[in-house]
Amino acid sequence: MVLSISFSATAQEDVKIKEKNPDSHRDNKGKLYAFWGWNRGWYSDSDIRFTGENYDFTLFNVSATDRQSKVRYETYFKPTRITIPQTNFRIGYFISDKYDISIGVDHMKYVMTSIQDVKINGFIHDGSAYNQDYTNDDFHIEKKFLRFEHTDGLNYINMEITRNDDLMDLLKWQLNPNKVQINTLLGFGAGALMPKSNVTLWNTTRYDEFHFAGYGFAGKIGLNFTFYKYFFLRAEYKGGFIDMPDIRTSSDPKDRAEQHFFFTEFVTVFGFVYPLF
Repeated sequence: MVLSISFSATAQEDVKIKEKNPDSHRDNKGKLYAFWGWNRGWYSDSDIRFTGENYDFTLFNVSATDRQSKVRYETYFKPTRITIPQTNFRIGYFISDKYDISIGVDHMKYVMTSIQDVKINGFIHDGSAYNQDYTNDDFHIEKKFLRFEHTDGLNYINMEITRNDDLMDLLKWQLNPNKVQINTLLGFGAGALMPKSNVTLWNTTRYDEFHFAGYGFAGKIGLNFTFYKYFFLRAEYKGGFIDMPDIRTSSDPKDRAEQHFFFTEFVTVFGFVYPLF
């Protein structure tokens, strides 16, 4: 009788513990996920160096913004046009209950402010209106001198590793994990930059081609809301560094640019998760 009562009490205690602390990420290992969504980006000022056969100059502290598309069904959800906005695509796999690895593309857009005052250093020796030597001179950038964009886009192709923690466990909240799960996200990634740069210099025609231009790395934090085990919404805040030492600016391979800058990115996506085994 003593043994039976003891066993019964222990079993009831275990049930209560499981009810109070459901481990919603216990079976994440082996799951595959994918998501699609959109981003908003911000960039630090950067120095941009331009080199060619008869010029070599640097523009200092150049400002830039992202480019948001107007919210329309045709732009954001029509299959033939969904890559026009600033988008994010990722596919990942849980290597353990808390950690996943993934590969994806952050399709950001970088647009140099078309009219601004900066400093310039270097030379332009082509007989144009800008023909002279510059030594940290004040310079007014205007559209007829330079158009500089990565608008199709600033494509950051990267791999990430992310830690997933159950927020319900951390806060001691009780929710049915088969209906709603809320996870915190903490991750780090690195990858290559393949921009499609839209550039027009005063002495060249418009150039707009894909080209591997450099590398980047970033860290992120976020929240993931999973509904009925298979569907989720996610919000991430990402910050990192981009270095592009090899940007094409014209059809002539001698014409190049280089720059590096910091960026932040706010991402909202929706996706699905599915166990492979």
